[in-house]
Amino acid sequence: MQFKRFFRELTIWDWLLWTISLLLISAAFLLTPHSDALTLAASLVGVTALIFAAKGHVMGQVLIVLFSLIYAVISFRARYYGEMMTYIGMSMPIAIASIVTWLRNPFAESAQVAVARMRPRQIAVMFFAAVAATIGFFFLLRSLGTAQLYFSTLSVFTSFIAAWMSMQRSAFYALGYAANDVVLIVLWLLESKNDAGSTPMLVCFVVFLCNDLYAFFNWLRMRKQQEGADSRENTVS
Repeated sequence: MQFKRFFRELTIWDWLLWTISLLLISAAFLLTPHSDALTLAASLVGVTALIFAAKGHVMGQVLIVLFSLIYAVISFRARYYGEMMTYIGMSMPIAIASIVTWLRNPFAESAQVAVARMRPRQIAVMFFAAVAATIGFFFLLRSLGTAQLYFSTLSVFTSFIAAWMSMQRSAFYALGYAANDVVLIVLWLLESKNDAGSTPMLVCFVVFLCNDLYAFFNWLRMRKQQEGADSRENTVS
């Protein structure tokens, strides 16, 4: 029932963004020699997750768990061990925790998550934890001979911030993922110079960047609508 409602609530812009994203990713896969079907699967799952997440639907987090598993395998093959460990050891567990928090905090009786504002103390704890995790990952990744060490380490930091804010139901989670997309665009651009088969992964994160920026503005709109509804309800009460 909630899925039917979700698809009914998609706007023309939502459908257009989703369709164009899927077409661009598929075209990149078909036009790239020796492209990998696993890369296509990860990209299609990932962009679909972003559409659900942009609308505040918990299925977005479920699909992020699946994307994390597939993307970790792709990263391992490219020797991007930072990406592999970040998604398996951090992004995926936090996405699972986000499923719980989103299910526990729906807006009214809808399938849409209630958007929250992070308090200063929560933000301070988040940045402290992100810095600690990033420093720890840096030395671990260096010992493993990770390709593009510094960009991989930066990806750990941006991924942690994004995933943490997603768990906290903050609209700014999408900006965190947009920052991470920029880092990953650089990583896969460098990889595609050595392996043209990685080009679809590069296109994937360019598409992800557009979707995450859209998600940020959509979540701001959702927050405004929800707070307005709460204000009206309190006035009536």
